[in-house]
Amino acid sequence: MRNRIIIIVSVLILSAIVLFALLNGSASVNIFSLSETGRDILFRIRIPRIVLGLITGLVLATSGGVLQGMLNNPLAEPYLLGISSGAALGSIIAIVLNKIFLMPIFGFGGALLTIILVWKIGKKGKIIHRTQLILSGIIISLFFSAIIALLMSIFQRELGQIFSILMGNLGYIFSKSSISILWIMVGISIIGVTLLNIFSNRINILSLGDYTADSLGVNVYKTRKFLFIITSLLVGMVVAFTGIIGFVGLIIPHICRILVGPDNRYLLPLSGILGAGFLVFCDTIARSILVIELPVGVITALFGAPFFVYLLKQKP
Repeated sequence: MRNRIIIIVSVLILSAIVLFALLNGSASVNIFSLSETGRDILFRIRIPRIVLGLITGLVLATSGGVLQGMLNNPLAEPYLLGISSGAALGSIIAIVLNKIFLMPIFGFGGALLTIILVWKIGKKGKIIHRTQLILSGIIISLFFSAIIALLMSIFQRELGQIFSILMGNLGYIFSKSSISILWIMVGISIIGVTLLNIFSNRINILSLGDYTADSLGVNVYKTRKFLFIITSLLVGMVVAFTGIIGFVGLIIPHICRILVGPDNRYLLPLSGILGAGFLVFCDTIARSILVIELPVGVITALFGAPFFVYLLKQKP
């Protein structure tokens, strides 16, 4: 009962954050008396941006909770497994090739390539070692980071755009012809996150260890592979549009674990709700506090890093 009340309260908090984000920004908008300019700002820029922030936070936080549960590692998250770096590298390659309109496809391809590489390196026969999988992700992430650094050295005129991807930015402008892509992403995100939540019981069993899970009838290899592919594809899709946004997939599941405990039936939906609210709140700050817009990744890092240090200090 207590956990359900916490989830209901978190939905109310999320609603308040969305309203706050609608009303605040570099330009003031009165949603009760819209001018022509205010209508353009609200419907063409602000609402698509908030929706993009909601699904990105939903996907990153839920994926972080799933990865931490199935790998039984509190540090597991999309960035650590190299997925975010792969998607970012793909998007940056699209920039340097002057194929801006193909950034989402290149980013998605980068995430897909990362999934294949990490899975191949982490697999030995038909056995996937959790530690080896994470180490594979770190290696791939470092390798891709080196390639990004090389591209930054060669293509210095594109440094601004590359920097925006590396620091995360929700300012992707959807035109009338491309707004349908956003709604397709919303549909895919909801379906994917729902699938991950359906597996919450199996993730609970996986977190007990491979031998215990196997003895309880869970096919560890197939379940872990399915969850890894779904989380990777979802993260790759959103990072292709927003760039790398750190700490959402790491700290939000930790906060939720404090609030509702380790049961993934409650932890995963709460992570999605709070992750969406946290990212939209940070983005509202990023586009409001200064004359120039800050990368949202800077704000999530300013909140996330001190909080994570605090969490580490609480460990016995």
